[in-house]
Amino acid sequence: MTASADAVSPGPISARTGDDTWFENFMVGARWRHARGATVGEVENQLLTKLVMNTAQEHWNEHVMADSEWGSSRLVFGMITGSLTIGLASQDTAENALAEVGLSHVRFRAGVFHGDTLYAYTEVLGKSPAARPDAGIVHFKHWGATADHRVVFECERTVLVKRRAHWRIR
Repeated sequence: MTASADAVSPGPISARTGDDTWFENFMVGARWRHARGATVGEVENQLLTKLVMNTAQEHWNEHVMADSEWGSSRLVFGMITGSLTIGLASQDTAENALAEVGLSHVRFRAGVFHGDTLYAYTEVLGKSPAARPDAGIVHFKHWGATADHRVVFECERTVLVKRRAHWRIR
């Protein structure tokens, strides 16, 4: 992946929830596309945008949007885009998580509209021991792209992940 996250085909599609989501399995520099995608519909945009009281007309008013650069297409609230991207990545990055430690470098790179399908990608940026012996810290970069390869979201995420040796029943 380039620093700008323009590359959206960094490697194989991951297997669906395998036995390789322990701290020891994550290798710095590994990159992959997650197996599932999600098409964003009106329900996600309307319900969540209104629940959090985001009153930006770009999200709920087609009349106002008719004169915008996007025409009458309503923009999906960015936090929905971010949440879907992280959610799609979580099966492979947080299956054995004990805690979400941090989220940083959040960037919304392009608009998402109703009907866009999002796919999530991940790169392992780093890993380190944790203060506790049963887990370690993994630092990920996640990005979301539409089916036509537009990168729409990126962030860095730090997760406390279980160590196999401690948690695995022998």
